[in-house]
Amino acid sequence: MAPFIAGGLVALVVLVGVLVGVINGFDKTNAGEVAVVRNGGLFDNKRIRQVVSPGSGMTWIGLWSSMHRYPSQQRFYTLTADQERGGRPGIDVAHSPSSDGVDMGIEATIYFTLNTDRAAISSFDDKFGTRDFLGADGERRYPWDGIDGWNSFFDAVVRPIIDNDLRVQINNFRCAELVSSCALVQNGTIRPDTGKPAANGQANNTNIAKVQQAINDSLQADLRDTLGGDFFQNLKFNLVRVSLPANVQEAVNKAQAAFAQVSEAQAKVAQAQAEADANKKRQEGYNACTTCAQIDMIKALPPGLTTYAPGAGTTVPIK
Repeated sequence: MAPFIAGGLVALVVLVGVLVGVINGFDKTNAGEVAVVRNGGLFDNKRIRQVVSPGSGMTWIGLWSSMHRYPSQQRFYTLTADQERGGRPGIDVAHSPSSDGVDMGIEATIYFTLNTDRAAISSFDDKFGTRDFLGADGERRYPWDGIDGWNSFFDAVVRPIIDNDLRVQINNFRCAELVSSCALVQNGTIRPDTGKPAANGQANNTNIAKVQQAINDSLQADLRDTLGGDFFQNLKFNLVRVSLPANVQEAVNKAQAAFAQVSEAQAKVAQAQAEADANKKRQEGYNACTTCAQIDMIKALPPGLTTYAPGAGTTVPIK
């Protein structure tokens, strides 16, 4: 009797295992995600079994197979020059040196979509979905392991390529060619005739647009060549602005304040000169017309007076 009980228990365990495998063998994707299915049975290989499209219905993926879920909708990656504004400490902050050695801050957003073509997404999973990457929090995750896993992959693999493109393009320009106020604290960039920066805002905007276009022209090809596949599509780099380091910006603010004080002093000198010229002309008029001088004196008297006595026993009634 005992062997029959033992055999029954073994059969029950096997049946439960099969039922669990069958139940877990069905899965589906949400809208906005694509899944790469890999075999996972005890006697299966670990190769890719199939690709499940975004927003699928319940799909048979095989016994004990695993689904690697990746984003299929447009995504964006933000770069900021401000340590306090980065989405993750030290990760989203971007700086690149200008040709004259100033560490320029970058404010930009990169828009892209992951290539969900079966061959492309399968190749992507082979190259990167089987590896884990160190995140900003010190944890290692796979690219398909939620948003943190995707960010860990992107920071480790894609971000260095973006930084390299930025460094190459920003290094084509001097600081004052990207931020005109940089000229205030650099020798040889102030025009002696005006005392103002040689660069101007319009030229700066044109140069920033050149940087943006150059990165848009090169980044997708650089990603394809470096990663070994055309994994990213519809890539758009939007460069918002280029800013100065905090210490340089502080020096610029002080220089601008000094220029403002000089301008104020120059305005006062010009005003005093204008008033002197006006008084001179007015006196010349009074010399030619003494009565006019008396009339203006009477007009200048404070209101409420009824009699004006200029002296020598002379009084003039005021109406």
